[in-house]
Amino acid sequence: MSAGSSGPSVGGRASALAVIRRGLGAAPGFTRALFALVGVGVFGAIGRVAVPVLFQQILDRGITEAGADTAFLARSLLTATLVIVAVSAAAFTADALLVRFAERALADLRVRLLRKSLDLSLAEHADERRGDLVARITGDVDMITRFIDWGAYTWIVNGALIVLSAFVMALYSWQLCLIALVVLVSIVVPVRWLQRRQFAAYDRVRARNGLLLGEASETLGGIDVVRALGHRHAALERLDREIDEVVDAQLGANRYMAALFAVPDVFGAVAIAAVVAAAAIWGPGWGLELGEVVAVVFLVNLTLAPISELSEVLDQTALAVASWRRTLDLLDRPVVLPEPRPGRVLPPGPLAIDFDGVSFGYDGHRVLHDVELHVDAGTSVAVVGATGSGKTTFVRLLCRLADPDAGTVRLGGVDLREVAGDERRRRIRMVPQDGFLFATTVRDNILRGREGADDDDIAAAVERLGLGDWLASLPRGLDTELGPRGQGLSVGERQLVALVRAQLADPGLLVLDEATSSLDPVTERAMTDALDRIARERTTVSVAHRLATAERADLVLVFDAGRLVESGSHDELLTAGGHYARLHAAWRRGTATA
Repeated sequence: MSAGSSGPSVGGRASALAVIRRGLGAAPGFTRALFALVGVGVFGAIGRVAVPVLFQQILDRGITEAGADTAFLARSLLTATLVIVAVSAAAFTADALLVRFAERALADLRVRLLRKSLDLSLAEHADERRGDLVARITGDVDMITRFIDWGAYTWIVNGALIVLSAFVMALYSWQLCLIALVVLVSIVVPVRWLQRRQFAAYDRVRARNGLLLGEASETLGGIDVVRALGHRHAALERLDREIDEVVDAQLGANRYMAALFAVPDVFGAVAIAAVVAAAAIWGPGWGLELGEVVAVVFLVNLTLAPISELSEVLDQTALAVASWRRTLDLLDRPVVLPEPRPGRVLPPGPLAIDFDGVSFGYDGHRVLHDVELHVDAGTSVAVVGATGSGKTTFVRLLCRLADPDAGTVRLGGVDLREVAGDERRRRIRMVPQDGFLFATTVRDNILRGREGADDDDIAAAVERLGLGDWLASLPRGLDTELGPRGQGLSVGERQLVALVRAQLADPGLLVLDEATSSLDPVTERAMTDALDRIARERTTVSVAHRLATAERADLVLVFDAGRLVESGSHDELLTAGGHYARLHAAWRRGTATA
């Protein structure tokens, strides 16, 4: 069981009851909501059963051979009214508490799922399409919400009504109660047979929906590539196939739902007919009065609607169980990067880097092999190598986006696994290849670099990097509104905003992942000047395809097939005539041709 889980795993073939029990335990608010729900069920059942009891009293005691006993009728009506009003008020209060507790529990569940998604390993993020993760956090939790708001409500309220009705029937005539229950309990056999198949069918529905969402998200996310390559028809064909799979799965589940609609009606009619026939034949010998027989028939009829609703809500329960199974599966995934409690702090200023026998792999595929490295604090480092050589994995380990399978990564002499999370995020900053920005203003994006920063801090960071003219060129300066992922700015401009954001944090280690790989000449000059300025105050590590970055670096690290094969200054590596010299010559030929 993973850290942070609240019970045994519910994966594989766990029963629906085990999934629901574990799901209710996934957030404390669910338990409080369950108690409120039981209160709603009990009070509601009392109010509804009061009506047939009132009818029995009126028929057997309020109407005699001498005529109607108006005083008794008045007292009975007043008592029934008071009972119904009281239990209705109690049910309303419990219902209000249910909504509050349930919504808070669902909100907590969403937060836990989101946090778990952020903590997944790099391998899982590579293998798990984001659409499926989004489906678990949104669609699956929405399905659980509908179950708590209506499905669980129906189970408990109607269950309480069925139990109380059976108890009152037994008080009137245990014989008629037994006849009714034998018929009604017989429903369990066909319902259970249908239910098991329906649960399996809705597991397939939720799985197919997740795959469809993933396919749609992937297609829309790469719409520019789809259009450029003329793959619109092929993309639509894939989506059509996924949609057809969802429809087929849903139709298969609906067949079981349709059968469940008919079963309660058939058994309910048989139950009423059996009770009436038994009362007509043996009722006088059992000492039954007319009012008691009418009350029993009334109570049998009262249980029909709850049984029918329970059958109808089975499909919603099946969906909720499937959704809970998927959300709990996500919560049960192991914590890949446990935070130390308490954690250590890093030394002030630029940070030295040490890799001691570091190896790392994804799903058994080794990406880095036994890397040994020391970098002095304040060094400007360029990391080069062919695609797939391990460059990006190297910098991810520097930022502790993953932990090595073997060996130790140290910054400032401290094992990164021992550094507190807040300290690590404050002292290590990464500017990604695409300069990812959020759909808000330029100001808000920059302010995310340091909590409590203000416009004066932004101005100081911009001035430090020499980007004042560039910022002034934006349509509304800091108030320029951006679209999703920074739409409205070029790739290079997004990287400049990300660089200002990093400068605002004033980290001891700055990691630049291909930060100069997609720049126009004007932006490249601004970026190059800004990088030279920011590198004076801290250790910088730049992953670069353009070897102009390596030419300016103090130290060049050359990776090949996951191994650190060379290290040294640009001039030293050129003189050595090894792997870097060949890469540099190839890059020179490419730039000359371009």
